[in-house]
Amino acid sequence: MSPNIPVDNSDPISAFIRKPQGQLTHAEQSDSYKFAFNDREFLSRPETIGVRFQLELLKPELVLKDHSIRHTIVVFGSARCKSAQESEKQLKEAKTPEEIKLAKKAVEDSLRYESARKFGALVATYNLKQGINEHKLRICTGGGPGIMEAATRGAAEEGDLTIGLNISLPHEQAPNPYITPELCFRFHYFAIRKMHFMIRARAIVVYPGGFGSFDELFEILTLIQTKKINPLPVVLVDRKFWEKALNFPFLVEEGYVDEADLNLFQFAETAQDVWKVISGWYHLI
Repeated sequence: MSPNIPVDNSDPISAFIRKPQGQLTHAEQSDSYKFAFNDREFLSRPETIGVRFQLELLKPELVLKDHSIRHTIVVFGSARCKSAQESEKQLKEAKTPEEIKLAKKAVEDSLRYESARKFGALVATYNLKQGINEHKLRICTGGGPGIMEAATRGAAEEGDLTIGLNISLPHEQAPNPYITPELCFRFHYFAIRKMHFMIRARAIVVYPGGFGSFDELFEILTLIQTKKINPLPVVLVDRKFWEKALNFPFLVEEGYVDEADLNLFQFAETAQDVWKVISGWYHLI
């Protein structure tokens, strides 16, 4: 900190002015002398995990409040889907039979990408008509590629704010370029990230995906089923996929879920269908 910058002595962080290294005493050079908030090694200890939980919960909460973000629509789905443009390019460049097979599958999956992109645009169009910020439903995703990128992209292309809750993974998942930069957050803990998905969620939209999408879907259904949260629209896009991937009637037949539990979610086929479910639930149209 420059000596010319006024110091707020009421704030211990602002008040901490580091001496030049040559002027520090041996005691002042010791790690034990660092402020706890400024000691990364200390904060990384297993014993401080509760503090890290609190910080990871608090930071996005404060930032979202600062931007008056009160309600979101959370979109989940595969990170592996590509846009129509990308998949067509992949097919054009494919040479071997295996490459051609994968490229054709990518073209097929791109329909889901474009659907999520369209849905993001529909939500943004609604938001841009709302004069009061608290009535807006911002698109919120995991912040990565695929379906997450698509929904974010659709909203951003219409000029709306978007939220990305990115997760730190062994194979780094970079945030997609369509997230509003000030609303792009990085998480270490899946549990805290899931809490942020739910704190402001007013609807959940789940496109086809893998383990991550299934995990997020079932956590939400469990929360609704056990009345830990109030009911909200949960929309599964592409009924054929979901009924093949998950045999819901079998769970009822086995007695592991009640027939009524199948009413906790709805199916939809198009972006317009998804928006119709959500807007109908909240009487937006």
